Amino acid sequence: MARKEKTLEQRVVNFIQEHNLFSAGDKLVVAVSGGADSVCLLHILAQWQRELGVELHVAHLNHQLRGAESDSDASYVSDLAHKLGVPATIERRDVAAYRDQKGGSLEEAAREVRYSFLVEVTRGIGTSKVAVGHARDDHIETVMMHLLRGVGTAGLRGLQPHSVLQYSENGGQLEVVRPLLEVTRQETLGYCQRYNLAPRSDSSNVSLSFLRNRVRLELLPMLRSYNPGVDKALLRLADIAGDDTSFIEEQASLLWKELAREEGDVIYLDISKMVTSPRAMQRQIFRRAVKQLRGNLKDVEAGHIEAMMDFLSKPAGKKLCLPDGLTLSTEYGRLVLALVQASICPLPPLKGISNINIPGETDLPSWRVRADIIQEVVGDDNGLVASFDLDKVGKELTVRRRRPGDRFQPLGMSQTKKLQDFMVDSKIPRSWRDRVPLICSPKQILWVVGWRIDDRVKVTENTKEILRLQFERLT
Repeated sequence: MARKEKTLEQRVVNFIQEHNLFSAGDKLVVAVSGGADSVCLLHILAQWQRELGVELHVAHLNHQLRGAESDSDASYVSDLAHKLGVPATIERRDVAAYRDQKGGSLEEAAREVRYSFLVEVTRGIGTSKVAVGHARDDHIETVMMHLLRGVGTAGLRGLQPHSVLQYSENGGQLEVVRPLLEVTRQETLGYCQRYNLAPRSDSSNVSLSFLRNRVRLELLPMLRSYNPGVDKALLRLADIAGDDTSFIEEQASLLWKELAREEGDVIYLDISKMVTSPRAMQRQIFRRAVKQLRGNLKDVEAGHIEAMMDFLSKPAGKKLCLPDGLTLSTEYGRLVLALVQASICPLPPLKGISNINIPGETDLPSWRVRADIIQEVVGDDNGLVASFDLDKVGKELTVRRRRPGDRFQPLGMSQTKKLQDFMVDSKIPRSWRDRVPLICSPKQILWVVGWRIDDRVKVTENTKEILRLQFERLT
């Protein structure tokens, strides 16, 4: 006897239960545009509301982009919610004006305005969970769009049954659930026809000015002419990428505790521990750090992550600008990822004047200075190590902060220069300047630590003994 095929409704309910998208007693906002997918979703949830044990609330936003057509969509959703006995919030926002103010594409502006609206609705009914009508076709299109934009493995997962979106501008958080991810667009249309729901047709869905529409209407049909099974191939790719990424994320969470330190809008990453980790793990750590500060990975592509990877081998003082006001900078043994508005100084405060033990080690607040007398220059490859002609500098050295009127002769120059001018020319931030350690002899400044030594005490072919100084951060 042939097994009876499950109905669309049963498949959706099973998907909800399999992925624990929501539980009995939950309040759930259903985002309804008026199109077949979201209408199908609302109708199924309304019919199964008692069995699922959820309290539904419809949310519809009029984007004011299609005139009377947009108004008719809003009326349709309002009437449908009323017929199904589900309360609804129907509002309108001027997306075009928002795009003009914020810049970017109209598609992106609509998305930002829509999700901001959904945050407000969920807050209003005391939940953070919203169900959207993304179907399998949307999932396939998203994977292809991510490929075109150059994402990493994580982006190839496409749409997930459950995801959490953070919105830093209003502090909002949405738990987005997608019960229709295994349902095709053709199936949602058939469902709506079967129940005479007469969903709305959005004229903008055929406009080739939107990337998603070009992928749907032009690119995917062309790819299917090369491989009729390309949809299944993309879905399989998404599943594999999802499994791989989940494993890497789990391992990265364990490593995070060892190498990352968070201080407000700043994350510090230990370079020595990063470079000994597999490259796949490094990428995931960087992704996690970005998401931790911004709440999302919007506009962060594989190229950005690879540029961050390159910084693991950069000398101190380098800086990388990333999307949405993030910066990555190299410090002494660590990387600093920060929001632009964060006030960061990688240098600890300096107090008074401290004598340097030569040879030997000297512990200062947050610094350790190691002094060695050697015969040849070795390892002078970063801003925290410097070598000097011992006869020229002597052994009575101190470390202090800058003073008014300080001058020195930067390496490579034939005349002295005001320390203030040197710091300005070297683009040392104003807030850092009083924390830059200065190694001094009784006669002069020998080294602006992290930047330049004095030309008059450099090692030459006539140097007999070399003093090698190395600074190390203790915290």
